Amino acid sequence: MARLILVRHGQSVWNAANRFTGWTDVDLSEKGVEEADEAGLQLADIRFDVVHTSDLIRAQRTAEIIMGHNQASGDDVPTRYDWRLNERHYGALQGLNKAETAEKHGAEQVHVWRRSYDVAPPEGESLEMTAQRTIPYFIDEIVPDLEGGLNVLVSAHGNSLRSIVMHIEGISPEEIVSLEIPTGEPIHYTYDEGVISRDG
Repeated sequence: MARLILVRHGQSVWNAANRFTGWTDVDLSEKGVEEADEAGLQLADIRFDVVHTSDLIRAQRTAEIIMGHNQASGDDVPTRYDWRLNERHYGALQGLNKAETAEKHGAEQVHVWRRSYDVAPPEGESLEMTAQRTIPYFIDEIVPDLEGGLNVLVSAHGNSLRSIVMHIEGISPEEIVSLEIPTGEPIHYTYDEGVISRDG
């Protein structure tokens, strides 16, 4: 049996400023570092064999902080970086304040852009489009690690992880609208004989 832990990066400086971040490469806020520290303490006793993270610094730093607390894994755990785990691209909304965007376009429209499955923001990606890169990565790169008995840490983003959770748990496009993945809170799964099950 292998373990799979998904973690959304700690709060970023743009999360704190209530701005759409997407692929903009911003760092963790002070609170985000604290959240990553807390996640690291929670996961300190799990032996990780491999780490998967995105091309963006906020996810990479979260993984580094978590692994810095990890007593069980040793010093030579490989980390794989891949753009396919990046946050969804928010297109023309990137950098904009969410509240101001809601005033301009209406709160309902902004909610649809942020939470719906198949509606993309202007010049950006929908969750469905994000899933078209995250799910193949999950199947081709992460599942073989689990099949090999490796314990896997994935440090990524709210929407890249929403699409992966949707895939693992069979969540419908209608149900995914209400799924929120908090920053810095590990989600635990076990892999056993081809089945991935949520722990707790």
